[in-house]
Amino acid sequence: MPHRRGLVLAVGVLVFSLLLTFIGWRYASERETASAQAEFVTQAEEITSLLRERMGNHEILLKGGAALFASIQRPSPLQWRSYAEGMNLRRQFPAMVGLGYAAYVPQARLADLQLEWKESQNTLLEIVPHGDRRHYGPILMLEPKTPENVAALGFDMYAEPVRHAAMEAAMVTGQPRLSGTVQLVQDGGVPATSALLYVPVYRNGAQPLTVAAREEAMLGWVYMPFRVGTFVTSTLDDRRSDLRFTITDVTDRVPQVLYMSSPREAAAVYRHEIELQQFGRRWLFRFETPVSRSAIPAGVMRGWLLFGIVASLMLATIVFTMARTEHRAMRMAYRMTEEYRRSEERFRTTMLHSAIGKALLDSDGCIVEVNPAMGEIVGLRPAALVGVQFESLFEDHGLDVIEWLNKDAGDEAAPVLRATRRLHRAGDMARHAQLTYARVPGGVGQDVRGLVQAEDVTERILAEARVHALNRTLEARVAARTRELSQANQELESFAYSISHDLRAPLRAIDGFSRILVEKYRDALDDTGKGYLDRVRAAAGRMDELIDALLKMSRVTRTPLSPREVDMSRLAEEVLEEFAAGDPEHRPERVVEPGLTAWGDPALLRNMLSNLLGNAWKFTRGKPGARIEFRATRLPTGRVEFHVKDNGAGFPQKHVEKLFRPFQRLHGQDEFAGHGIGLASVKRIIERHGGSIRAEGRVGEGASFHFALPPGEGTSTPAS
Repeated sequence: MPHRRGLVLAVGVLVFSLLLTFIGWRYASERETASAQAEFVTQAEEITSLLRERMGNHEILLKGGAALFASIQRPSPLQWRSYAEGMNLRRQFPAMVGLGYAAYVPQARLADLQLEWKESQNTLLEIVPHGDRRHYGPILMLEPKTPENVAALGFDMYAEPVRHAAMEAAMVTGQPRLSGTVQLVQDGGVPATSALLYVPVYRNGAQPLTVAAREEAMLGWVYMPFRVGTFVTSTLDDRRSDLRFTITDVTDRVPQVLYMSSPREAAAVYRHEIELQQFGRRWLFRFETPVSRSAIPAGVMRGWLLFGIVASLMLATIVFTMARTEHRAMRMAYRMTEEYRRSEERFRTTMLHSAIGKALLDSDGCIVEVNPAMGEIVGLRPAALVGVQFESLFEDHGLDVIEWLNKDAGDEAAPVLRATRRLHRAGDMARHAQLTYARVPGGVGQDVRGLVQAEDVTERILAEARVHALNRTLEARVAARTRELSQANQELESFAYSISHDLRAPLRAIDGFSRILVEKYRDALDDTGKGYLDRVRAAAGRMDELIDALLKMSRVTRTPLSPREVDMSRLAEEVLEEFAAGDPEHRPERVVEPGLTAWGDPALLRNMLSNLLGNAWKFTRGKPGARIEFRATRLPTGRVEFHVKDNGAGFPQKHVEKLFRPFQRLHGQDEFAGHGIGLASVKRIIERHGGSIRAEGRVGEGASFHFALPPGEGTSTPAS
């Protein structure tokens, strides 16, 4: 009976032990699998977070460039180069090909842009690809000045569909936008997966509220071309070389692979996908763990199962033989305790080997345990931090950790809190840390009430401070330029005063003494002498007229504007009537479109129309069937363009650049009288109102002048 009871008991113990061993083996296997998969997902999310953060740094860089345009109407290439060099692009952003600016140019402004480029750069700006388009987006500035970047200047990105889509989205939304995959001009014919990030730049630096207003105020884009492969490798710094992943752009109908760390394999232990939405694009990250990196050692798990079976047999044998094996049983219990302790250590492995600083806190806010990453952030060994009050590590005041940790689970306190605080680093300058507080129920054998994660964000905050400092520097430069402009205006007024008073007195003396000489000594002079005196008086009168014209042009730039709604049709009719009254022999056909209005200074606009219509009146004199027109049309951009046309003498189109320069004349004084000041005054008046003017002409067929003024309150426009 004792033998049978021992046998039954041994069999029962054996069955129970085998069952317990199988359950324990199954539980340990599932736990290890879950732990390995959680670590894999954490690594995948960490990679995605690093790439998102690096892309955010690129956004900050581009917005700093856009802020440069907000403080300076159009930065010079030297100022743009200074900004790029100050950002240390090659070291901070190794994936960037360059930092550039592309202008938003309507077709009507393309010739002016090329003229400005030629005057400032002494070279011809070639727009590539060629062809007529409504709008252009040529690259005007690109740093650093490598041969590849210099060759890309003038490339019209707005003409390429993928770039056009991103540029259009940035302009319409007012937000940074990322393009799809493109082949950079700098890469030539070498295949490379690249993309571009655009930030819109609006006039005066303010973002308009409506889409139409944004298109109207659009100046261009600050953009950044970068190679995707270099961007990923430089961001991760090979820290995840054993983790395979692929980045695919799934924004469009046809997905495009942007980056592949290594060729995909059919066999993988774990797979995980993360979709990142940023700057208008959707990037899909597919992560997988190769079989060689399996976190579950199959041999060890089989060894655990075999050990359990053997232990069960041994326990059954011990029970069956009724041997007094208390000592052996204690030893077996001890071995099982050791296995449990090692199992607990595995739970802490994730925290200890994490790249993010972590600290466990007790109910008094003291540190129970920290990982090495937290010690690196603080500048002390992890052992030296145990028992230290967590709040003593910071120089500023923040969350009352003790009160928050000791709140009951049912309280309304947030389970997770985030804050940025200034941390005192031992033997070094203060660091800024991004903290994430989380409450936990507690730990085994310890009073663990909270977990704190810390990330060092000092470099990011310092970069933001540098951007703010640069903005303040730019404001000081603008103030200095304003003072210089005021001094220049004062010198201009002094110059005008000198012309008005100092030059007129000698002219009056020349004219007066010449007139007296003619009147009193006419009989003593022969015809040649009289002719000389007449020429002297005529030259003095001509000089007096030139001084009057120069003073009028000076007053145009110095007179303060008093804008209001002006009836342009009525103004044109009044000017033409004045010309007809003063020159009754010349009767051209006059066509004035009714109902045209504009927003501007009435006196200056009348001066402008007097010059334009006066030229048309003068150059049609003696022309059979002479005709003068004043009309307006609506441009595709929505602005109104006025037209002054005639069929008079005209001018060569190749000399159109000389028309608006002071004292530049395309006809001789004996053909048509004038001073060469009128069109220069017209251009200055229109530019003071924020408008633009252009001219077209042919010799013997007439001339046409087209000018546009910004719309104002209550202005009416033609239907077409």
